[in-house]
Amino acid sequence: MKYTLTIFDIKVLIGQLHNNNSINMKLDVLAIGAHPDDIELACGGTVARLVQKGHHVGIVDLTRGELGTRGSKEIREQEAADAAKVLGIDVRINLDIPDGNVQITNENTVKLIEVIRTYKPDILFIPHWLERHPDHEHAHTLGKEAWYYAGLEKIQTFADGVTQEPHRPKKYYHFRQRYDSFIIDITDQIEIRMNAVRCFRSQFFDPTSKERETLLSRPDFLEVVESRLRYFGSMIGTKFGEPFFSVEPIGLSDLFHIV
Repeated sequence: MKYTLTIFDIKVLIGQLHNNNSINMKLDVLAIGAHPDDIELACGGTVARLVQKGHHVGIVDLTRGELGTRGSKEIREQEAADAAKVLGIDVRINLDIPDGNVQITNENTVKLIEVIRTYKPDILFIPHWLERHPDHEHAHTLGKEAWYYAGLEKIQTFADGVTQEPHRPKKYYHFRQRYDSFIIDITDQIEIRMNAVRCFRSQFFDPTSKERETLLSRPDFLEVVESRLRYFGSMIGTKFGEPFFSVEPIGLSDLFHIV
């Protein structure tokens, strides 16, 4: 595959940071979602659990969700900032790719490569490749390609005019899928998780709203979300759980870690 790489100004890519020092921070985990609220709805509990255990976590929203039936990109930007504070993450980045047009292009791949090389995460969370929303499936492909190509030295990217060092995260795991390799117990983080989800209030049920109803705005949607988390929790003997999928084997030093 031949790449014609476009040099991006990393300051433009980073967008709204959780704090001014985040640009110099190494992240442990970087979660990539197509739209603001994707991470909260899929794996917000796991993100909260990681933060509580002292890990540095960031979120990348590929789009501003401007095509969403409810709300606006300005409203969703504020909601994303509110949710970031609830979760306690270190950085939230928006790549400003057009909503409904998340294309698998060199330009978009390079945007993600630059973020990966800037924050050098050990683990990526990306969408599963089979999803209801095409943007989610395209986000999966972009995430996987950026994960791999970020480790290639001959693909050059720049931050403030300085060549970035190659970096490939050790692992990537898929969230929000039907086929599960492991489930994270988020029982202690369920309240934080659901509070972060509720920050995206424009997307959920509002009896006074005149906007068109969506799947998310049905009165029982948040109950369905919680029921799903209860279901996955029941599979591992806990109250709430979030599922992930790994394409690679997961090594164990003790067989009883899976009991």
